[in-house]
Amino acid sequence: MTTLPQASLGSQGLTVSIEGLGCMGMSDFAGGTIYGETDEQESIATIHRAIELGVTLFDTADIYGPFTNERLLRKALAGKRDQVKIASKFGIEITEAGQVTMQFDGRPEYMRKSIERSLTNLGTDHIDLYYLHRADPAVPVEETIGAMSRLIEEGKVSYLGVSETTEDELRRAHATHPITALQSEYSLFDRKVEEDGTLAACRELGIGFVGYSPLGRGFLSGEITSPDDFAADDSRRMFPRYQGDNFYKNLELVEKLKALATEKNVTPAQLALAWVLAQDGVFAIPGTKRRKYLELNVAAAAIALSPAELAQIDAILPVGSVVGSAYPNFSA
Repeated sequence: MTTLPQASLGSQGLTVSIEGLGCMGMSDFAGGTIYGETDEQESIATIHRAIELGVTLFDTADIYGPFTNERLLRKALAGKRDQVKIASKFGIEITEAGQVTMQFDGRPEYMRKSIERSLTNLGTDHIDLYYLHRADPAVPVEETIGAMSRLIEEGKVSYLGVSETTEDELRRAHATHPITALQSEYSLFDRKVEEDGTLAACRELGIGFVGYSPLGRGFLSGEITSPDDFAADDSRRMFPRYQGDNFYKNLELVEKLKALATEKNVTPAQLALAWVLAQDGVFAIPGTKRRKYLELNVAAAAIALSPAELAQIDAILPVGSVVGSAYPNFSA
């Protein structure tokens, strides 16, 4: 298997693999799981295999666990830190007792506490790409980004990013200090960034775009055919998009994608991921905790889609075709 190509993420000087690894699902979250049972040994083996295959961007956040995902990366990247770029995030409150409140906190003093905690948990002296996880409506984004920019001066952070911001917030952040990347959900199942102007703004401003959940939280894999395929503690059971009639209406779209994937002799997940990577300026961070899925995802980067095939995929899953909201009350 060939290794992943590297490319410039944004225009500030950061070079990473066009496909990174989203590590969130490797750790339990707030007493439960994101996508079913976790296995630390297999997760670490997956991270090591990712490095072998040329993955250089590893994505985490302080709230994943909380803290346990960053600590997992610390363990997995021991002796390999200079081979990779670490992206982490702050901005969703974690109390002194270690509880995630799901409240946004963009205050400079909370940022200071968060960066020191993340550096310790990751076992590193710097974070390559540090995101504001969500903009805090109570704190001007200029204030938060201005405080984050001082971390670059101090050598604790190399590049700044924002996550799930509005176009206005993105432009204001970038005017305060150059933003390297915007991270938002993006897949054939979630194309809101095409509608809300943020993807176009990234292209205009030279900001890289990192799409998370590029496989529609696994639904585009074609392997989920019944709500019972979700484990009892799987968070996807709470998402309206995967409940009731919505589940089966969206499944019909996936079945059409499966037919096209069969014609091309690839898996539906690979076809969906290849579509994301074919979009101008878009990087992807599919999350997986198993080596076999990692290898399939990496192979998807080599799939070439013709203009006719891209148009065919767009006809199957046009903007607005998926039913049901993406989140119950909050996205992380």
